[in-house]
Amino acid sequence: ILDNLRLKTLDSIKLILKIIENEKILSNPPNNSYFCSMGKKKTDKIVFENVKILDAGAKGVSVAKAPDGKVIFLPNVVPGDVVDVQTMKKRKAYYEGKAIKIHEFSEHRIDPVCQHFGACGGCKWQNMKYSQQLFYKNQEVYNNLKRIGKIELPEFEPILGSEKQLFYRNKMEFGFSNARWMTDAEIQSGTEFDNKNALGFHIPRMWDKILDIEKCHLQEDPSNEIRNEIKRFANENNLTFFNARAVEGLLRTLMIRTASTGEIMVLIQFYENDKNGIELMMNFLAERFPQITSLQYVINQKLNDTLYDQDIILFKGRDYILEEMEGLHFSINAKSFYQTNSDQAYELYKITREFAGLTGNETVYDLYTGTGTIAQFVSKKAKKVIGVEAVPEAIIDAKANATRNNITNCEFYVGDMKNVFNDEFINQHGQPDVIITDPPRDGMHKDVVEMLLKTGVPKIVYVSCNSATQARDLALMDEKYKVVRVRPVDMFPQTHHVENVVLLEKR
Repeated sequence: ILDNLRLKTLDSIKLILKIIENEKILSNPPNNSYFCSMGKKKTDKIVFENVKILDAGAKGVSVAKAPDGKVIFLPNVVPGDVVDVQTMKKRKAYYEGKAIKIHEFSEHRIDPVCQHFGACGGCKWQNMKYSQQLFYKNQEVYNNLKRIGKIELPEFEPILGSEKQLFYRNKMEFGFSNARWMTDAEIQSGTEFDNKNALGFHIPRMWDKILDIEKCHLQEDPSNEIRNEIKRFANENNLTFFNARAVEGLLRTLMIRTASTGEIMVLIQFYENDKNGIELMMNFLAERFPQITSLQYVINQKLNDTLYDQDIILFKGRDYILEEMEGLHFSINAKSFYQTNSDQAYELYKITREFAGLTGNETVYDLYTGTGTIAQFVSKKAKKVIGVEAVPEAIIDAKANATRNNITNCEFYVGDMKNVFNDEFINQHGQPDVIITDPPRDGMHKDVVEMLLKTGVPKIVYVSCNSATQARDLALMDEKYKVVRVRPVDMFPQTHHVENVVLLEKR
């Protein structure tokens, strides 16, 4: 296997262990505690009849109770449904299961619009009325802040729903596979499929399984047309799709980015350095879709398909697209982070600016500034804005965007937040009047929280994509800062994800 994969030994071992874990290819495992522990436990599947779905839980699954009192987590059902449940996993305190029959439909249930619902794990709440989606998102934020944070909370301001509930994303990533995932319906049909190439999404928790997607309702056209044309052209010209197990094949991933300005970026990752195949595909895209503003590709021969350590090759156009907000223009390149719902990002930033309550005389620190979008958005109402970010490429973009927008009161610095944000930094740049922080899902490092407390800044606006880690951080600040405003914002309709904005004032 090692010889065939042509990989370094460590990478080979990792891959083989993944194969063993996912497929149990060792029919007679050796008497070794490590390998034996990797085998999946056999559990007797149980059927519970007429179970009522009680609530929406974390990660988009719903919650019910088994007759023995244990919690059941199951997907693709709606609170209020009455179903028969078949358990798939049994744990000490809960079951994981699936609904095999629905006896009563919830009043909150609707028909999902997507033909791939249920097989694709992307829009787990598409069968639930949007008003109820907002209810459960708001409830999740409240529960996290109350139960994890254990802090005094003001009355929540109404959760801000998204005007668009479909076709709202500006970035989509798809995978190629030469052994597509077969749905239950396809297996039961007994149909033989000669072509098993797929271009679509990974099946949840399965690193090598791709569900072929015909139409996705998350990104506006021409996204679907571009993806389907790429697949058609590749099949007609015998361009090979990636095989994650053998680690071979030409076509690996596809990224499509769109902007409210109408600009489009398409980037294809190739695994094999087949110059003829690459030229064939890229020339086809350039001719078939002349409206593509930025056409790029990558040759990535790593085990993972992350872009951040790869050289991006520009094939046609420029290496970025432009997004616009209140007359400001932001360049977005292949590696840039930008909120994936452009319209709702504008609403989120307006709430952030409102919570900051700027008068034009304040020094504002924007921690985890990314490409500086929030910093520049609030800059016209501030005296000075200092942005800090760990990713050097993001800071390069932030500075370029500030120049493009003729903004002279924004400064951007790169570095690990826990190391950069210190006494020396504040002495150099001035005492902040307001701090805006928008950390990643893991929240803020404890050293950053300690420094926030040390500054004694009058106001902190905390924007979060994970209210659980936000609650943890708020608890650490509770002795010195009081939460005075809270407003959740729905950036991702049809999913359980929700952003939250909190205003803290010094006690």
